[in-house]
Amino acid sequence: MHYSIFLTLTTIMSLIQSELGKDTAFQEVPMIDLQNIGSRDKCERTQLVQAIKDACMRVGFFYVKNHGIPERIINETLEKGKDFFELPLETKMIIENKKTPNFKGYSPLLSGNNDPYGAGDMQEGFEFGWEAIDRTSEARSEDGVMAGANVWPSEEDVPGFREAALHYYHTAVKLGKTLFPLFALALDLPETFFDDKTRHSAALMKLLHYPPQTGPVDERKPGLTRSILVHLPPQLGKFVYQCFTILWQEPGIQALQVLNAKKQWINAPPIPGTLVINLGDQFARWTNDIFKSNVHRAINRSGVERYSIPLFFGTDYNVRLDPILGCVSPERPLKYEVTTAGEYVRARLQTTYNHG
Repeated sequence: MHYSIFLTLTTIMSLIQSELGKDTAFQEVPMIDLQNIGSRDKCERTQLVQAIKDACMRVGFFYVKNHGIPERIINETLEKGKDFFELPLETKMIIENKKTPNFKGYSPLLSGNNDPYGAGDMQEGFEFGWEAIDRTSEARSEDGVMAGANVWPSEEDVPGFREAALHYYHTAVKLGKTLFPLFALALDLPETFFDDKTRHSAALMKLLHYPPQTGPVDERKPGLTRSILVHLPPQLGKFVYQCFTILWQEPGIQALQVLNAKKQWINAPPIPGTLVINLGDQFARWTNDIFKSNVHRAINRSGVERYSIPLFFGTDYNVRLDPILGCVSPERPLKYEVTTAGEYVRARLQTTYNHG
């Protein structure tokens, strides 16, 4: 075995051993400051990578502050999203996602169902993927099975919606690309490991609107698209189909909760000036569950409407999700069949929306 491969295998196996001893009965979601994300100072970089490694292996969630997305861009996207959701249902249904082969467009209340035991997700959404703001290109052949143009409400119905949403999208994608080298270093891999796997920004963004949930909590109708019940079989996934989510939550409204190893729901409240990063199934499959794709839900008991903006960031759709060297061993056998990122995302979306 080549020395460099042996060294990588040794360090990852050491990572696995340390992971097995981690206390996953966390009581809060950690906070990570990205102020020095571009620093080449070895000490600062090491501290940042260590914080991310701990969060990924122990919780699967962390907040980030000093993330670089201006509040102005967030607010503009939020206001245009509210304008869209206030449209009459029949207008929104013109661009329903079941009318497109790539699941882009509008998803009405209860139309998605991420829980086979459930009665539908208590939210409505609008989803789209990569698109040049200047309209020089509306689709990419590199997207494979997920290829196809976005659909948008008319300019007459929601003036400026497309431009505001895409400005946020491209800014969030830029943030996501700066995180991949840190995830690689957290796995004791070269920081360029994901470069050739994320060239085409296979990211989907969603604007979400949740009505208030009143009366007894009905766990058959969780609020968040990425919700899951405690009894759901783990092989069905945690409903973040990509590598990770960059999530903006509306301030002042508690809804998001994460399940720890003691089956306790831990609140992840919105904190001004922060975003939530949570890991998804692609990282879980790549690392054979060393990185946590954790169980979570959202229940809006605030008595008011709630909005959030998740961007689901994955690898290019043609990338195979082969387990990373050293993450599989006789003591830790392979947990997932190997597939491509695009095939996996498409299959999960088909299941979610009962879309043939």
